[in-house]
Amino acid sequence: MRASRLLSLLLLLQTRGRMTARDLADELEVSVRTVYRDVESLSAAGVPVYADRGPDGGYRLLEGYRTRLTGLTTGEAESLFLSGMPGPASQLGLGDVVAAAELKLMAALPPDLRSRAARIRERFHLDAPGWFRAPDDVPHLQAVADAVWNQQRIRVLYRRWAHPQQVERDLEPIGVVLKAGTWYLIARPHPGAPQDDPPPDTPQAPAAPRTYRVSKILTLQPLPHRFDRPPGFELAAYWDAYAARFEADSYRDQATVRLSPDGLLRAPILLPPVMARAVHDNAGPPDPTGWTTLTLPVESLRHAHVEFLKLGADVEVLAPPPLRAMMTDTARALADRYLH
Repeated sequence: MRASRLLSLLLLLQTRGRMTARDLADELEVSVRTVYRDVESLSAAGVPVYADRGPDGGYRLLEGYRTRLTGLTTGEAESLFLSGMPGPASQLGLGDVVAAAELKLMAALPPDLRSRAARIRERFHLDAPGWFRAPDDVPHLQAVADAVWNQQRIRVLYRRWAHPQQVERDLEPIGVVLKAGTWYLIARPHPGAPQDDPPPDTPQAPAAPRTYRVSKILTLQPLPHRFDRPPGFELAAYWDAYAARFEADSYRDQATVRLSPDGLLRAPILLPPVMARAVHDNAGPPDPTGWTTLTLPVESLRHAHVEFLKLGADVEVLAPPPLRAMMTDTARALADRYLH
């Protein structure tokens, strides 16, 4: 355990440069005092690690020092061959690069780890897109990825839901996310470019990052300008917050329903994830007839109408009244269709 932590500390300093004791403690999930002891142990073992004093100080390795020891465990070596994602890598134009990297890694592994890592691909396969949907057409994905990597501004013609549907934007691309087979661009609108009616006489400040669906980019033109990334921006943290906010904003309404025993079993399978989780969380004990009453979040009345129809006669909408009326009208129309 301690040997693994010492190796992790060494690799952190090698890959990130100067780090404070607090930063190291947070990364390694230990106390600052433990970091002090570990640094002393590395120094005693001959590793040239030094402490810089002052407010900008921290620990660092001697300039030019590199360790060739990676200390890959069997599980770590195996897991690397689950992370290649050949489909998404090919979309990004990195398919050959990933294949070459895996080949070099395989050649560098000891024979026993090499054989175990090779078996991973024989037994596990990652397919990112969801069921029953064609993948997005993303002809500009590679250009987007290049702009993100090179911190280069781009000008795009983007198709959105609001009017006017087609808008031109100058963007500073700072990240790309693959979510359930759909690619998203995280970018800041360039403050000097025209946006959606900025307030008059307002100083142009760097805009907050926004999310754009890559398949909605109709044209893309690289611009001869580079930009600085937002200081402290973390793509994973941004995406987690965005996804949570998007989910909460999309399901603002509620519906009260009754589910039969079969409906209670089928709802988590047939309903969208947000509604399915609410079925699990909100379901109380059934009434004497076996039906369960619960409240579910819904995106809109029209959306809820479509989703609840999937459950057929195993659901009864109690509220709101307009949604119950929509279900009643559909039930009458179906009865007229099939009984006459």
